[in-house]
Amino acid sequence: MTTRYFGQRIKRSEDPRLLTGRGTYVDDVQPRGCLHAAVLRSLYAHARIRRIDTSRAKALPGVIAVYTNADLPQAISGPLPKLIPHPALIHHKTQYALAPDTVRHVGEAVAFVVAESRYLAEDALDLIDVDYEPLTPVVDLEQAARDGAPLVHEDIGTNVCAHYTQRVGDTDAAFARGPRVFTERFVVDRGTAAPMECRAVVAQWEGKMRQLTVWDSTQAPIPIRNGLARLLGLPQGNVRVIAPDVGGGFGPKIMMFYPEEVLVPYAAMQLDRPVKWIEDRRENFVAMNHERVQIHDAAIAVDEQGRILGVKTVFLYDSGAYIPYGIIVPIVAGTTLPGPYRIPNYHCEFKAVFTNKTIVSPYRGAGRPHGVFVMERLLDRVARELGIDRVDVRRRNLIQPHEFPYDVGLIYQDNAPLIYDSGNYPLLLARALEMIGYDRWPEAREQHRREGRHVGLGVACYVEGSGIGPYEGCRVTVEPSGKVYAATSVGTQGQGHFTSFAQIIADALTVPIDDVIITTGDSGAFGWGTGTFASRAAVVAGNAVALAAQAVREKTLQVAATRLEASVDDLELADGRVFVRGVPGKSLTLAEVAVVANPLRGTIPEEWEQPGLEASRYFAPPRGTFAAGVHAAILEVDPETGMIKILKYIVVHDCGKVINPLILEGQVRGGVAQGIGGAFYEKLVYDESGQLLTQTLMDYLLPTATDVPEIEVGHIETPSPLNPLGVKGAGEAGVIPVPALFAQAIDDALSDWNVRITEMPLSPNRLLEIIRAGSGVRGPGSVKQPALNPAPSKIPPASLQLGSRLNQRAKFTGLATGSASSTAPPAAMRGHWWAPPDYGSR
Repeated sequence: MTTRYFGQRIKRSEDPRLLTGRGTYVDDVQPRGCLHAAVLRSLYAHARIRRIDTSRAKALPGVIAVYTNADLPQAISGPLPKLIPHPALIHHKTQYALAPDTVRHVGEAVAFVVAESRYLAEDALDLIDVDYEPLTPVVDLEQAARDGAPLVHEDIGTNVCAHYTQRVGDTDAAFARGPRVFTERFVVDRGTAAPMECRAVVAQWEGKMRQLTVWDSTQAPIPIRNGLARLLGLPQGNVRVIAPDVGGGFGPKIMMFYPEEVLVPYAAMQLDRPVKWIEDRRENFVAMNHERVQIHDAAIAVDEQGRILGVKTVFLYDSGAYIPYGIIVPIVAGTTLPGPYRIPNYHCEFKAVFTNKTIVSPYRGAGRPHGVFVMERLLDRVARELGIDRVDVRRRNLIQPHEFPYDVGLIYQDNAPLIYDSGNYPLLLARALEMIGYDRWPEAREQHRREGRHVGLGVACYVEGSGIGPYEGCRVTVEPSGKVYAATSVGTQGQGHFTSFAQIIADALTVPIDDVIITTGDSGAFGWGTGTFASRAAVVAGNAVALAAQAVREKTLQVAATRLEASVDDLELADGRVFVRGVPGKSLTLAEVAVVANPLRGTIPEEWEQPGLEASRYFAPPRGTFAAGVHAAILEVDPETGMIKILKYIVVHDCGKVINPLILEGQVRGGVAQGIGGAFYEKLVYDESGQLLTQTLMDYLLPTATDVPEIEVGHIETPSPLNPLGVKGAGEAGVIPVPALFAQAIDDALSDWNVRITEMPLSPNRLLEIIRAGSGVRGPGSVKQPALNPAPSKIPPASLQLGSRLNQRAKFTGLATGSASSTAPPAAMRGHWWAPPDYGSR
């Protein structure tokens, strides 16, 4: 079969529609007679609900219904479904559709109003009287983990909901014999996905047909369909969930179930009218799941040449007030940490802890940036302390191509062994160093210094787990028109599935790509699957697409053989026609074969199995496949303002066989943009009472096009042996190593101040604090620096500021304390379970 489209830079077929305003998002769905909903949310981080009086709200003209937990049926009044159980998850607490007696974070849903307009629904919220008894919140992660802390859930007697350990080898022995040991604390703080389209749900109930249709801005329409059928007592065939165009998902929209995903359909059924709920931006900040918070106390043992003998990390994971998604994020963090390196002895231990903050679930990267940040920073520490080039330290520890498949010795998030299937890590590193100009960097750095500029270079390596199961499916149909229609089980939020899946099918059936029409995200079109998450759509759904297309190809030859009176072995399929080899005039088009495959009379040969040119196939991978890459960047730091400018950024990535380089590069660049936000712009800040201080886009700063540089992308291909296409995932490749990369480049730029970055995200203000803390210590070979300006006064509230975007934020207060270059845990932390032994520095 001649390949025409696979591997080609085909422009996305969906872009003209989206760029000209012809997309269909949930808010564009306007059923006749639609009602509008609004949610009353808790203003307290922790409080007992004594009484809710909804009488004034119900009396407001135009208000159709007001619901509290007491008004809901038993099936949806209790805790919502537990998504991913785990033996180590001792207390699997999930949220409620509406809080029954206690609220546990600001923004938790308390009441649900349905009215003739959103304006009336919002007005009615102000008329609901809630008598709260404030309870003591626990906001700080370390405080929450200690005995005697205020309890988020009083019935379990602790805030620790999970304790999990994985080990490879004997770390205690490795650290005992290791000639050099370094211990450090790393903090990655809280952030949010901030998609352009906030969450949204529309539901319509057809009572006579008992048919429920839901439009949901979700990454998992089929699991939502399955869950709603169970909760609402309907057959799955009577529930259709459609995820139309989704304006960004990034992980938090995979969450099943958010309260509104249950409340809106329930209200539509009860009221027998369509109901719409659209989340606003302030709601999104407190009601959509967050991600990121982890505190790692980590240590590394190496020999005098910097070869790794052992690594240990013991960390806390902030789950927020509930943990419906389970402990996937900390498991991914711990299993990503080893990266592309040989680590013969590894100890990873964490506790997941409840706090009175918004729930945490996977966000693009989903724990991978945490693990990479810890590992790469430890290697930077080794290089710094031993006086070895940072790249040489990495080269000496890289897994070599002949060692694949490489068994890391851990259990990954899919409960399968963590085995790297293929790769060439030395080549990735070499290509990245070539593209960034590493060999010329010493001279370039000295030139920058002579010019009075503070420029640094960073290099970070990573491995990206992708393509996990359990399965996905696809149905491919050739219609009598000759057009090819395919329905898949995954949804789409910008990944380019409409184009990449069409490339696969067009090649299999030798038709023009414009003749292939893809449907995604509609449980009515295809009803079996799990969703779009964990960099798995191209691997799992893409291979299902390929298998279904190949089955249709084989069926085409079978059907054509009966009409052409030839053996299947004598037939060829090319340019959308089946012809007898050597007799090109004896042929049938795909359209003609489709007609033959669905006769009105006669019999169907047994080998056809079913009528029509159609096939459904599923792909269930044996385990995840592992992509890898290297990022490198050159940054300039202004030590007077804390501002950063990215001068050059390159990515070299290996995701196996590349279906569409253009789409892949877009995925990588988008990930880098989010990674830059998570490294230097975006941080959610809570006060001690659990109030979110960064609840607008004035306070929570997102990088814009002016902040994101041109990004050069290079590819190498080591095909995966675990799937027919040989592909690996790439959805999170851009974001994973960015915090580690920024930290290393900033260290390099500010080496004269002895700066060492051990926390993320930073901000101009926080970076200034770190510079001032280290300015009294001059690094080796440093030149005398000009005096820094005095510390600025505390930045006023965003609403009072008139300066640049970067100054329009509240002052950040990092969780890390003490010297950023300490060799042991802070004294106050020693003796706690999560602090590793104080091995000292040797």
